[in-house]
Amino acid sequence: MTNTEEKIMRIIDLRGKNLTRAELLEAMPRAQMGTQEATELVRPILDDVKARGAAALRDFEEKFDHVRPANLRVPKEAIAAALDTLDPEVRAAIEESVRRARAVAANQVPKDFHTDLAPGARVAERWIPIQRVGLYVPGGKAVYPSSVIMNAVPAQAAGVESLAIATPPARDNAEGLPNQTILATCAILGVDEVYAVGGAQAIAMFAYGAKGSEPQDGDVLCDPVDKITGPGNIFVATAKSLVSAFVGIDAVAGPTEIGIIADKDANPSLLAADLIGQAEHDELAGSVLFTDSPELADKVQENLNYRVPRTEHAERVHTSLNGTQSAIVLTDGLDQSIDAANAYAAEHLEIQTADADAVVKRIKNAGAIFRGPYSPVPLGDYMSGSNHVLPTGGTARFAAGLGVHTFMKPVEVIEYDEEGLKALAARINAFAVSEDLPAHGECVLSRFVKDPYDKATLDEQEKEAGLK
Repeated sequence: MTNTEEKIMRIIDLRGKNLTRAELLEAMPRAQMGTQEATELVRPILDDVKARGAAALRDFEEKFDHVRPANLRVPKEAIAAALDTLDPEVRAAIEESVRRARAVAANQVPKDFHTDLAPGARVAERWIPIQRVGLYVPGGKAVYPSSVIMNAVPAQAAGVESLAIATPPARDNAEGLPNQTILATCAILGVDEVYAVGGAQAIAMFAYGAKGSEPQDGDVLCDPVDKITGPGNIFVATAKSLVSAFVGIDAVAGPTEIGIIADKDANPSLLAADLIGQAEHDELAGSVLFTDSPELADKVQENLNYRVPRTEHAERVHTSLNGTQSAIVLTDGLDQSIDAANAYAAEHLEIQTADADAVVKRIKNAGAIFRGPYSPVPLGDYMSGSNHVLPTGGTARFAAGLGVHTFMKPVEVIEYDEEGLKALAARINAFAVSEDLPAHGECVLSRFVKDPYDKATLDEQEKEAGLK
């Protein structure tokens, strides 16, 4: 690359630096989010929907999506009609994506188990589906039938009995219906509770429920849910955060991102294509390349200079790649590249190195790992069978992507009989007394002694009952 050519992506040079963990985390590129401003805008929306229900929803749809839906809940016949008009090739692609996602989800279902600790002493664990779930499918700069699949399939595999989907109405639909491909995907999946509601107002509807305001709504437009899942913009993410004190959420998602670990033998043209592919989502999307090869970094920049002006959403892509959230990170070697990638904790992490398997084994933090040059991120977006709703903004250090487990909760079942409890009664009492919670101990002792409150004879009572 000549000195006059633009370097679309900035360079973060870690070479020769012995960084602490805190310094390494701080050095990672991140999107600048206006969360405080979003909170100030979102909170009144939540309060209004809680108070006025469907009337507020219609007002906000008209304000933000520039259409006032006659039917906030999409009629079932409109969902069926969308499937009838779906392009056969698109339908085949969606059905194949569903088939693969269902195959993976079926193997994700956790198994109940029990542990026998002593005679008459068993602790079992049951996995119980969440009863009602609200699935948010974003609109915005693209159409996301894939997000319908990624949310609904694992929920169905988990056994969730009540699924509702909210997605913004399409701006080119005079009736205020959502995108037809999204509705057709709902039909393929057998989901018929769909709402033409987007943004923070959809999250409020799921969290609080919404009373009807017009005859077609009924008295109750939407019942509240137990958990809300699905990606969205900063307003959706902020709304999820604000309601998370009393309704479950999967995560507070930030802008999408890709990290790539590449060595000198990686193909710079493919690397540029993959960085651009993620940048296409929106201007805040993050694209980060970790490499110990300055020569490879230069070749990637050259390929970006060729590719970016020629891609469909060139302006959006350029803004994303040129932003503070994107960078080429130069390292001293593969070890430092891995350390930096673990600090970044990418939503999507591609491994394009000579020994990809060895690198995969050393990755501790990533939403999903894409091994080798023929496992690009769009494979996971659409057809790999994996889930593309993944932790962002470094939260992959402690969080996992969406899956069957998201829609289930483990509940322990304690099964002790008289013999099992009797063997522990005196020890439980001693433990309880040490915590100054004597009634806890008395609760257990009452099953075996005549008067647990008679401290003068309690020791004798315990011996007589065979507790000591």
